[in-house]
Amino acid sequence: MTRKEYADFLVPNVEHDREYYESKYPERNLESDAKVVRIGPSPTGFVHFGTLFQAMAGHNLAKNSSGIFYVRIEDTDQKREVENGTKQIIDALNDYGIEYNEGPISEEEEKGTYGPYIQSKRGDIYKAYVKDLIEKDLAYPSFATEKDLEELRSQQEASKSRLGYYGRFATDRNLSMETVIEKVKSGEKYVIRFRSPGNFENKIIIEDLVKGRIEMPENDIDHVILKGDGLPTYHFAHVIDDHLMHTTHVVRGDEWLSSLPVHLQMFSSLGFTAPFYAHPSPIMKEENGKKRKLSKRKDTEANIAEFKKLGIPKEAVKEYLLTLINSNFEEWKDKNPEKDLDEFKVTFKKMNISGSLFDMEKLINISKNILAHITAEEFYDQLLDWAENYDKEFTVLLKEHKKETIAILNIERGGEKPRKDYSAYSDVYKNIWYMYDEKFMVSKEEYEFDKITDPKEIKDILITYITKYYDEKDGQDVWFSKIKVMAEELGYASNMKEYKQNPDNFKGNVADISTVIRVAVTSKKQTPNLYDILKILGTKKIEERFQKVIK
Repeated sequence: MTRKEYADFLVPNVEHDREYYESKYPERNLESDAKVVRIGPSPTGFVHFGTLFQAMAGHNLAKNSSGIFYVRIEDTDQKREVENGTKQIIDALNDYGIEYNEGPISEEEEKGTYGPYIQSKRGDIYKAYVKDLIEKDLAYPSFATEKDLEELRSQQEASKSRLGYYGRFATDRNLSMETVIEKVKSGEKYVIRFRSPGNFENKIIIEDLVKGRIEMPENDIDHVILKGDGLPTYHFAHVIDDHLMHTTHVVRGDEWLSSLPVHLQMFSSLGFTAPFYAHPSPIMKEENGKKRKLSKRKDTEANIAEFKKLGIPKEAVKEYLLTLINSNFEEWKDKNPEKDLDEFKVTFKKMNISGSLFDMEKLINISKNILAHITAEEFYDQLLDWAENYDKEFTVLLKEHKKETIAILNIERGGEKPRKDYSAYSDVYKNIWYMYDEKFMVSKEEYEFDKITDPKEIKDILITYITKYYDEKDGQDVWFSKIKVMAEELGYASNMKEYKQNPDNFKGNVADISTVIRVAVTSKKQTPNLYDILKILGTKKIEERFQKVIK
């Protein structure tokens, strides 16, 4: 049996060979400095914040070099795959406006000419290259069972040897062709392993685009490249795909750094040119004074769907991510506040080597700033879109009171220093609920009266104000001058300076009067501008709210 026949015997029913795929996926026609960058998430759970980090970085690097950013779904570990996992990935990228040139647009459709972009649909491609390695005696079948591998691990632990299938522990690497054929014909299950040419005692020098020059041991482990189910492992699949899709730069978490000698060795054995690798350090979280990796199991903020549910605008999340990706982003943003985020150019040199610390407070501050600087109409539209997905009761109020809600959101908006009351869309209702009559008039919430708490005094202030001084046609200056006049009539200081000099001469001051009115119409002692609130409510609603307090 020839080596080619042997490869056909071990990996049967493969329609095309390696040369076919080399021809099918030619070099891309791009400028010499154009970057081809991919994001390769697995559909094994929710989309992690770190995945969005890599997608943002990759998208920026490709776009700013007139290159290609593509999505490849790495689903070869199908035991861990979750329902709608691929859809979650596609939806997440769309939610955050991360446009990709190629990749799946649904579980059935895709765009681009270098696909399929879902690894489980590329089975024959991988098998063609596995066969090529077998023909060249660079790969071999292994019949070791799970029990065999467990026993091997125990032996290695007992002898304090390195763990893995290598050297004298790789018992199947020297099986004769005849023995292999006999085992296969007798029905024994097998996988295909890469025949590593490495020596662990040798050192290799790796140039990582983030971490710099690294010395690592050469790989000597015979890793599985084709599993018993006919699907490749990540190690092998990504090497084949990055070659055929002509990836130039790989940005991935540094948990893969230890595997880099394996991957570079496979590229070399296959005769491929390896892409450049960048391994940013993972996003960290501080806990009990110590730093640890942001955890998929422990930390809700690891799931980017939580930001959407909370109602943090996508622009805030993207802006915050750029502060984590590159240390010079904030300086750029300060100098270019009006520029699109895509105009910032991500560089590998400015990526964090030690690991950026996740800071929810910083994200919230960015969100507040963004929400404070959009128009009230834009805010309303975004708020309604969020509420329709997460708060049906608020949705009804927003639709029934569109004009009033926009007016509420517009209070103290605009200008150099707008109010920053809202950190997320989920903040809005609890900040403005009192503006909706159907909620306020039935509310049992306590009134936050401050210095003036005597019921008779409160009643006198409210009745005096509504019968003698309130006119909804008044401008703000006239309105406030009337409040000051009323304060004097009722025994309160209209001038704060005078009150501070002689506090015993007065019941209180004009601010105390304003607080009574504010609390009567909102139940809160701290709100946006009282004059604007009164203008939105109008005379009838103000009178009704005063009566509620008086009763």
